[in-house]
Amino acid sequence: MCRSIKTLRPPVLPGEATDEDIHAAALQYVRKVSGFRAPAAHNREVFERAVAAVAEATAELLDGLEVKGRTRPNVELASID
Repeated sequence: MCRSIKTLRPPVLPGEATDEDIHAAALQYVRKVSGFRAPAAHNREVFERAVAAVAEATAELLDGLEVKGRTRPNVELASID
C-alpha cells in the first residue's frame, strides 16, 4: 500500500473528499503501480488516462459507500415537531 494515499471516506476525512483529494490519491496509486513519479513523454497519455480512470472509480466507490452511523450529506432528514 502506498503510504501517501490517505483514506478519503468519512469519518476518517472530516468532510467529503474533494476532486483534488481524489485526483491526488489516483495519481499516487498510478505512480506506485507504474514505478514512475512522472512518465516520459511517450508514456504521458497512458499515464494520464490511468489517473483519470482510477479517479473516476474512486469517486464512484466513495459515492456508493454507506458508513454505518453516519447519514449521507445529500439526504435530508424529516424534522420532528
